[in-house]
Amino acid sequence: MIQSLLIANRGEIACRIIRTAREMGIRTVAVYSDADAKALHVRQADEAVHIGPSPANESYLVGEKIIAAAKQTGAEAIHPGYGFLSENADFAQAVQDAGLIWVGPNPDSIRAMGLKDAAKKLMQDAGVPVTPGYMGDDQSPERLAKEADAIGYPVLIKAVAGGGGKGMRKVDAAADFGEMLQSCRREAKASFGNDEVLLEKWITSPRHIEVQVFGDSHGNVVHLFERDCSLQRRHQKVIEEAPAPGMDAATREELCCAAIRAAKAVDYVGAGTIEFIADASEGLKADRIWFMEMNTRLQVEHPVTEEITGVDLVEWQLRVAGGEELPLKQDEIEIDGWAIEARLYAEDPATGFLPSVGRLERFHIPVEYRIDTGVEEGATVSPFYDPMIAKVITWAPTRDESIDDLKRALDGTAIWPVKSNAGFLYRLLEDDEFLDGEMTTGLIASQGDALLPEKEPSREMLQTAALHLQREYFGLKAEALTGFRMNAPSRLSVLVATEAGPVDVPIPDDWIDDIWSSSATPTSALVSAKGMAFAIGQHSPRGSGTASAAGGAILSPMPGKVIAVDVAEGDAVTAGQRLLVLEAMKMEHALTAPFDGTVAELNASEGGQVQVEAVLAVIEKAAE
Repeated sequence: MIQSLLIANRGEIACRIIRTAREMGIRTVAVYSDADAKALHVRQADEAVHIGPSPANESYLVGEKIIAAAKQTGAEAIHPGYGFLSENADFAQAVQDAGLIWVGPNPDSIRAMGLKDAAKKLMQDAGVPVTPGYMGDDQSPERLAKEADAIGYPVLIKAVAGGGGKGMRKVDAAADFGEMLQSCRREAKASFGNDEVLLEKWITSPRHIEVQVFGDSHGNVVHLFERDCSLQRRHQKVIEEAPAPGMDAATREELCCAAIRAAKAVDYVGAGTIEFIADASEGLKADRIWFMEMNTRLQVEHPVTEEITGVDLVEWQLRVAGGEELPLKQDEIEIDGWAIEARLYAEDPATGFLPSVGRLERFHIPVEYRIDTGVEEGATVSPFYDPMIAKVITWAPTRDESIDDLKRALDGTAIWPVKSNAGFLYRLLEDDEFLDGEMTTGLIASQGDALLPEKEPSREMLQTAALHLQREYFGLKAEALTGFRMNAPSRLSVLVATEAGPVDVPIPDDWIDDIWSSSATPTSALVSAKGMAFAIGQHSPRGSGTASAAGGAILSPMPGKVIAVDVAEGDAVTAGQRLLVLEAMKMEHALTAPFDGTVAELNASEGGQVQVEAVLAVIEKAAE
């Protein structure tokens, strides 16, 4: 049994691994960058080692520093988590060459599955069905165009070394092929250093189905059933579940057996995932499901498999890496109930899902559900790493019950002032195609803005905030706040400040003693529901301070550089007009006027650096 373990990762997955290691009595060592000096995983580990500056390519992606940290602390083994160096065969080899235990597959297995074209050829030889396409060595544009014609449009161009949705282009017609090929190759070269591509038949009703496999060094390989990961935004998974809706026993048996053949073909040891693409136009059928790729690591969505099987996959990883046999045989692994996972990101759906960074003044998710996270209230979301801050996982005997539980969890989630996708996730769980189990990978794109949460608080949220503000700030009893008119019902009315301006909010009598999901601060009440959160302030007649900020203030969504300023103080502007452009996290973000009005303040200049939530401009609303 491994006695000491270094986790070559950060955030949620580092905390997840530490939790299991602690339960097994294994000493843990964390590594951290400058940005993570006060991070949760650093404090949870038994020991922590600083490995460099905040950018990942100067810290978490430097294998030599991680191996040196393991030797410095006497760690026997290194667990890579997911992302970063988890599928880097050279790093895995370096760990082993250093005399340390690599908690993962053999480097040769990682290499065998690292290039999509070579992996598909290997799978074909192993009798695993692969998507119709072209994986030849002739990479000339002429040959590729000819093969695309033979496959039939639409076709998908994919970088052989790709991943995470990069280096992929759908081509609908032959006339577009040449331009799309060049674009795909440029992106692949920039992202992976390899511009070779393969071609696949485009599946019109695609479902993303994957199978969890596990092997040990004694020749045993088992599967732990399938997961459905079809809910994706720009090829990034958003919500995953296990088992897959609509999967019958016969199709499951054929699919899982194919996954085991795939794992055995590369002498696989450890946790891995075989990813398949299914044509679900006629439901899930074995002859319409094809191999896509293998992920030679633990997956982000592994908790749903753990929930339906009762297996701790991290514990299995550590036991297998220590030379033990798999704890269970195939006939001892069964499906129990239904599990769903939602990935909670620090990002703003209203701004095209741009990452949102800053201090988590409020971070609350109901504790009765499984929450895998690497942050806590008061922590800072950094601009240097992936913006996922938590995974919310529910289990129930049935799919409908598990969905209802996840909705309740998101309904009780409050995150502020950092923006999150919680409201987007809640609306996604209400989608009819999802509820019917008939979603495809194109569902989110096809729905467009319909899945975006409301930009303004509901009437009930305004009423809750108004009443709470009155109670907290003026110290008045509920009955003293109730107005009186002859022959009319009693009424409380409070003027509050919102993004759209001041609102006169009537409070129903029966709400006086029914305040929900709100907490007061010196300047506002934070109200949350259905994953949305709003800070609603007490209106100031002078139009200054918090009230003006809640009205027409233009705030920086994250730290960045102002690269363009299109207006000056005193200019008249119209709703939606571009005011300035901010460059942050390698992306450009245009900030626009929220309504018709005049530029009352301008606090930004071209080339200037700004911090998150800085007031860059204030728009005074035009008189109606």
